[in-house]
This record gives sequence, C-alpha cells and structure tokens, in this order.
Amino acid sequence: MTETPPHALLRPRVALPFLAISLIWGSTWFVITGQIADVPAGWSVTWRFALATPAMFVLALAMRNRLAMPGRAHLLALTIGLFQFSGNYNLVYLAELHLTSGIVAVMVGMMIVPNAVLGRIVLGQPITRRFLAGSTVALAGILVLLANEAQSAWIGGNVALGAWLGVGAMLAASISNVVQANNTGRSVPLFTLISWSMLYGTLIDGSLALLFYGLPVIPTDPQYWLGTAYLAVAGSVVTFPLYYGLIREIGAGRAAYHNVLVVIVAMLISTALEGYHWSMLAIAGAVLALSGLFLALRAKTVPPAT
Repeated sequence: MTETPPHALLRPRVALPFLAISLIWGSTWFVITGQIADVPAGWSVTWRFALATPAMFVLALAMRNRLAMPGRAHLLALTIGLFQFSGNYNLVYLAELHLTSGIVAVMVGMMIVPNAVLGRIVLGQPITRRFLAGSTVALAGILVLLANEAQSAWIGGNVALGAWLGVGAMLAASISNVVQANNTGRSVPLFTLISWSMLYGTLIDGSLALLFYGLPVIPTDPQYWLGTAYLAVAGSVVTFPLYYGLIREIGAGRAAYHNVLVVIVAMLISTALEGYHWSMLAIAGAVLALSGLFLALRAKTVPPAT
C-alpha cells in the first residue's frame, strides 16, 4: 500500500469536492451563530439533523444504496451518531456562545492532532517529527488567538469555557473520523452508513435537549429556519458524503487539508459579519495557527503494512 501523493488533490474528482466542502463548512460557522441567539443550542442541533436525516435517506435511495446493514455496522453508525452528529455539534454550538465563530473553527481544525494520535493507536500509523513540529506551532497560534479573545471578550462570554467546549468538539469529531474509516465502515455503502448515523445522532440530540432544556423550543422566525435548512442540506447532506468519500479516496491525512481553507473562510466571514478585531496579537496567532496546520498536514504519512 503506497501513500497518496500530494498532487492527488489536483484531480478533478478530488479537487471539486474538496473545494466544495471547504467553502460550505467555512460558511456554516457563522450561520450557527444565528441558531443559538434565541433557541437552546441542543434544540437547534436537533432541528438541524431532524431535517437532514430524511433527506440523507432519500439520497441514499436515489444512489441505489441498500439501507439494510449488519448489526456491527449499526453499532458503528450509533458510535458515529454519538460522537459526530451529537457530541461534536452540541459542543460546537455551545462553544460559539462564548467565542467568535472563526476562533471555534480554528480550534476544531486542530482535530488533525487527535486524528494522528488515534490513527497511531487504532490503525498503527506513525507520527512524524515534522507533524509534531507543525502541530506545536498551530497549538501555539490557537493559544495566542484565545489570549486575544480573553482581552476583548464581550460581557457574558467565558473564553475558558468556550475553549474547553471547542476542545471537546474537536475530540468528538476526531473519534468519529477515525472509527468510520475501519473495515466495518468500508463494508457498507457510504450513504447508508451516514443516513443511519444521522438518525441515531438525531435521536440522541433530541433526548439530550429534552433532558437539559425541557420541552421543544420551536421558533417562528423564517430567518432561523432558512439558516437551519442551509446547515441541514448544504452543511450536512451535501458535505458529509463528500468528506467521507474523500477519506476513502485519499486517506484521512490528505482529506484533512480542507481544515486550512475552512479556517481561512471562517475567519474572513467572522471579520466581515461579526466584526472580529484583528489586533497584532490576533494576526500573530492566526499566522502561527495556519502555518502550523499547513506544516503538519504536509508531513509525510506512512500507512501501516497491509
């Protein structure tokens, strides 16, 4: 088994979904801010995937994927639903109550580090010195960005809590990324696996929202539902099949390149629409974070022998 070369990203069947994922996910970070202003985060996550799940099953049928899966695949789907479509998104929505959307995007973009650690433990993939160096630089950049956030935090914003929530979201996403790439995940159709994962995640989301926030909160603002529809369709139904498909095509390491472009798009949108203030400290942190991410992702990855 050989490493996927960097120029694989230039192939149209890789480059086009890669670009689409980056631009869409880069924009979703800001859209989320409109979902948590008047509605509890847990219910907003629930409504997002309650809309996305039926559309995902319809897409699976349209792609002529069989919906039946063996028991072990359902267990995998439940795990993905718990960590990706429940844990990750609930923590992201909560983190954006305390941090600007661009900063949360930068933090979650660091999932390449736990990806590498879990890949080493679960899949036997080695971690190179260049990757460690890049990750250290990126982490330093994130700490500088958080320090800037602490200096300019709005009233009610808890930067420390937001940072911990962001770390939790990053870890949850990383666990999902690694487990879905195992042999069980590859043995079932991609769209089918995502459909069942979303369904399980939605059920978990609704249960948690009911437990922590009480009866469902159903907003009447059309703007809210437009944002929810965008997050459900573009930000979930369109992007997750493309992303998991990229992981199967070029590996998790190369697919993770999207994080750099996502962060850039998210920070630009945060600047334009959230009024993010680019102090010298923020500029230094952003440069460090993006440079570290790029350096880590450029590190050579050697797959385990098969």
